[in-house]
Amino acid sequence: MQAAQYTLPMSMTPYQRLFGAGPRGIVLTIVTFPIAYFVIHRFGPWPIHHSAAVGYVLLGVSLAATLALAVWSLKSLPPDERGNVLVDSGAFRYFRHPLYATFLTFFDFGLAIYLNDWAFLVWAFAQHPIWHLNIRSEEQLMRNAFGDEYAAYCNVTGRFVPRLWRNPSRG
Repeated sequence: MQAAQYTLPMSMTPYQRLFGAGPRGIVLTIVTFPIAYFVIHRFGPWPIHHSAAVGYVLLGVSLAATLALAVWSLKSLPPDERGNVLVDSGAFRYFRHPLYATFLTFFDFGLAIYLNDWAFLVWAFAQHPIWHLNIRSEEQLMRNAFGDEYAAYCNVTGRFVPRLWRNPSRG
């Protein structure tokens, strides 16, 4: 009689626990930025606004929001606990990936407004689907590690933009 074989969930390396898909995503973000720059210089600028003050104010607001969410994220899930526990409180109550969201949802758009061109705004929007594809492997590791609990968490929490219709009684 042959013994049953079980495949254990793929374990995360210390690098994956600490950084996830972040470094790869940063490279993708940096590589796509020159495309927007090329479009501007090839086809001409398309200003978003006509006031430098607007750019400075919105960049300041986005930097403040980025910093606040990054700090909140790190307090919600310290680096040494990443990949070891499933957190659905603090910043993780609203975002599955709050550190990535800080840059995708806040910083990129503030930078685009500051740089004052629609091409950069398109670049900022384009980062969301790029990062959605980028983090699939990270989310698969989480599914393997936490199973149905992670699947339930995904159903009520947005990746980079909070789900405002989330059941307020949870978390």
